[in-house]
Order: sequence, then structure tokens, then C-alpha cells
Amino acid sequence: MECAHYDAGRCRSCTLLPLPSPVRVQRSQDEIARLLTEATTASGTAPADTSGTAPADASGEAAGIRWLPPVTGPDAGFRNKAKMVVSGTVNDPILGILDETGAGIDLRDCPLYPASVLRLLDAVPALIRRAQIPPYDVTRRRGELKHIIVTVSADSELMVRFVLRTPKPVPRIREHLSVLTDAVDGVRVVSANIHPQHSAVLEGAEEIHIAGDRHLPMRQGRVTLQVLPRSFVQTNTAVAGQLYEQVAAWADEIEARRRPGTGGTGGPGSADAGTGAGPDAGTLRIWDLYCGVGGFALHLAAPGRAVTGVEVSAEAIASAQAAAAEAGLTADFVVADAADWAGEQDVLPDVVVVNPPRRGIGALAGWLEGSGICDVIYSSCHPRSLARDLKQMPSYQVTAARMLDMFPHTAHAEVVVQLRRTTDAA
Repeated sequence: MECAHYDAGRCRSCTLLPLPSPVRVQRSQDEIARLLTEATTASGTAPADTSGTAPADASGEAAGIRWLPPVTGPDAGFRNKAKMVVSGTVNDPILGILDETGAGIDLRDCPLYPASVLRLLDAVPALIRRAQIPPYDVTRRRGELKHIIVTVSADSELMVRFVLRTPKPVPRIREHLSVLTDAVDGVRVVSANIHPQHSAVLEGAEEIHIAGDRHLPMRQGRVTLQVLPRSFVQTNTAVAGQLYEQVAAWADEIEARRRPGTGGTGGPGSADAGTGAGPDAGTLRIWDLYCGVGGFALHLAAPGRAVTGVEVSAEAIASAQAAAAEAGLTADFVVADAADWAGEQDVLPDVVVVNPPRRGIGALAGWLEGSGICDVIYSSCHPRSLARDLKQMPSYQVTAARMLDMFPHTAHAEVVVQLRRTTDAA
């Protein structure tokens, strides 16, 4: 990706931009493979012949792990969310980042974003001037408009959020919003987020609807998610769709193992070990913990399955429920802390899917280790926390893994692993 801002030293957010993408992707997978090898060796689940820390070889095998080809997407125009600091003055606003002195750097032409986002960012200063919304001055702690957050769907429909210090500018934004909507097609959701605190946090707790719909429909994979303003959604639409499809494919494999006549033994690690035995023993029970807006749960929902998504954010659960209703899919969604909720259940699932924040699953790792649940699928945006959690789950072996280039030009990566219980918990 060519970037004039990086070349000029104005922005170095894409820390690995000079590295060719194929090289960067391979290095990332090698590092993840090393972490997983060390974690499984430490937990005692790695095969005896994994004496080294070599990553996947040409056949995709290392440490007993079946490595699937890395998932990659476009090098430019892939980010579906722009988070712009607003600085400057009401008559000369700047959208971008702040340098080390607190001065604004204009990034309205950042090549990470698709053309529809760039068009909208170009139109925002005219609205700021017309509505007379003073940018927030970090040094003086004065002004109103702190950030502009833009989310775009695969269909080029847009959600625009104005992060304000107080609600005072909201009536003026409503009055002059046509300056923006007449200039840019596809603006579907407009809201204001109220963030009165002087802190590095991006947004506050209060959201005020200004215009348009309440949800932004976002297609990722085979499902259209219904995204509310404060809901988390995977930032790379093309790669996220493949992540959801990979997890769905692994769930299909697990379901196939459970069918009569497939040779299941019913012992530890077998698909018919019976953790979910009960009146609906033929139903594949799946929990999607940390389900967010329901991306995994909705891809897993199918006849013959009982899918439950659990998420602490009520807004995310509302989004998941709206998407399920719109798509005609059957899945239950619960507002709760994932670890607390799991520990309260009497009937356990056959499969657990986890997609935690960067810190990992914490105490849930110990609960899974002692649960007897056969199959776990773990999607992680922080491979080091994944490796740490795996050390707490020695009864599980990583049977398959896939690296996903969710955050090109950086050292960050997504990895999804398939875990299967191979021994009884100690």
C-alpha cells in the first residue's frame, strides 16, 4: 500500500508498512505457531516429536496442528471503521490524529479506508463550519467535537457518529445535517455520543440518535449483522467473513462426527462424549461466548442445533437479536458475563466458541478444562493471551489453526484454533 503520510513521517500507525505483505503474513504465522507450540508443550498436550519451535512446514503440519492457508484480503481500502480525532478550529477543522505537540494531522485521505468513507470525511468539515461546532482543544480542555467515527458496510452504507463533550451541538447538527447527506450518498445512521470526561477513551456511555435508522446493516460472510452505534464489529469485512465461515465449517465437521455410524467411542475427546446429553440428545448444542453482535452464532445457527450467544453488552445483544429476526435464524442471546453464566448452567454444550477481548478468557479457561466439553473453537485477536489460556487447558489439543490477516501493515493478527479434548481433566 502506498501512503504519503507514512513516507513523510506524519503517521506511522501502520508500523510494518514497508514489509511486503506475503513476508509479513508468513512471519506472523511463524510467530503464532511458535507460541502455540510452546503453550501446548508446556501444558503437556503436544505430540512427543515436537522438540523444536518450527512453524508450519510445507504440508501445513507442526506440533500436531493442521495449519490451513492464511486468510488475506486487500492491502488498501479494507477498514470498515474510521476513528478521527477532530482538532483545529471551527472554520478550519482537521480530521486525523494529533502529533506529539498536540497539533492535528489531516488523514482524510488515509488509504486504509474505502472510497465511500473518504468522501464522507471530506464532507464533514463543511458541516462543522455550517453548524459552528468547535473542535475540542485537548490542551485547553475547551470545545465540543472530539471525534468523528464512521462505519461503512459492504454495500457502502454509512454510520456517522459525532463524539461531543456535551449535547449542546446536537440541535445544530440536526438542523444542518443536509450539508453532509446531500454531499454523500448512503448515510444511513447518524448519532451523537456524549463524552464529557477529559480522557484518552474514545467515546462515552450516552448515545443520542440524530437521524436515519437505528441499526446499520453490515454483511459479513453469509450473514447481515445489524450494528448499533456502540456495538463492536470486526474491522476488516472481507477477512471477518472468512473467519465466520471457517468456524462454521469446523462446526459442520464436529456435527458430522456425532452422526450415528461415524465410529464415535463416547470416551474423552470423542464427539459423542455426551456433555450435552438430555431430552434433546440429537441436537448439537453450541455456546458462543463473548458473542458480540452475533457473527459466530448466526453463522452457526441451523436446523438441528441449539445455539446460545452470551455477551455482557446489552446493546450488542440487541443487535444480535435484530439480525437473527431479520435473517429468520433461530438462536438465543443472553446478556451476561460469559464465565459467570457458563458456571451456572446445568446442561453443558457439545461445542463452545469463544471470541474474547485481547485479555483472553481468564477464569473461563479453568472452567473449560474441568467441564468435560469435547470441542472448543477459540478466535483470538491477541495470540499471546491465547497461548496463556491454552496453558490452563492441558486436556485440550490444538488440532487445526488458521491465521487471518485482519490488521494488515501491523504486527497484530487474528488466529482461530480448533481444540479437542484428548484426556480427562486432572
